Amino acid sequence: MSRSSGKFQERIVSLAPNATSILFAIGAQRSLVGVSKWCADVAPVGRLARVGDCWRMDIREVAMLRPSLIVGSVPFRAEVVAELLKLPAAFVALNPRSLADIYADIRRLGGLTARGAAADRFVSRMKNQFAEIARLAGRAKTRPRVYAEAWPNPRISSPPWVAELVKLAGGRMVVPAGERVSDAQVAKAAPDIIVLAWTATGGRADPRRALENSRWRNVPAIKNRRVVVIRDELLNTPGPPLVDGARALLRAIHPEFSR
Repeated sequence: MSRSSGKFQERIVSLAPNATSILFAIGAQRSLVGVSKWCADVAPVGRLARVGDCWRMDIREVAMLRPSLIVGSVPFRAEVVAELLKLPAAFVALNPRSLADIYADIRRLGGLTARGAAADRFVSRMKNQFAEIARLAGRAKTRPRVYAEAWPNPRISSPPWVAELVKLAGGRMVVPAGERVSDAQVAKAAPDIIVLAWTATGGRADPRRALENSRWRNVPAIKNRRVVVIRDELLNTPGPPLVDGARALLRAIHPEFSR
């Protein structure tokens, strides 16, 4: 980062939608000079240059933007990061697992962009919004069993922060979060609700893949046809979009509170 005439200056390339959504939320979007193609799903990035992501990119396109800071995320392709590290720019990779980690990432980016106070305020706002969702869910008489899925083949359950959101939305995640799981595991867990939020598919997850699974025919969620699609960016972007993701989970788990 650089400073000129006492004024903070930063040129950021964000290769991670969560980082981009955070930078917009804390008012640091003017520092952005480039983003990944996925960032438009979570923030109004307009005409900012698109430069690939942590898996595939043309390093020359990044270099032309003269970034002082590059923000990526884990997992990443080692060869891509090795090329990024050759540039005269700081590189930060975010790797959240929990809501606490996400709050820490917001504050970290706030510190890197001289928006620390704004980051603190935004964290407080997120916590208050989650608390309101939890308050509504607390009025429910039941806590349905939930299986949330991030990918169907191989079958991978939603990340750990989604399990936290399921809990505050009044449900119980019934398989280990963020892990490869089998059809047999899901059948044995007997979820009342199946949530599909497949990575990088938007809202195009296919409920038929669950409803027509012969191994799940006795699962309560299948028998009662409670298979819900939630846009993947609302659950798989560990940042501001999770507030809307938590609201979507509340509607899926306790539809009585969404009328």
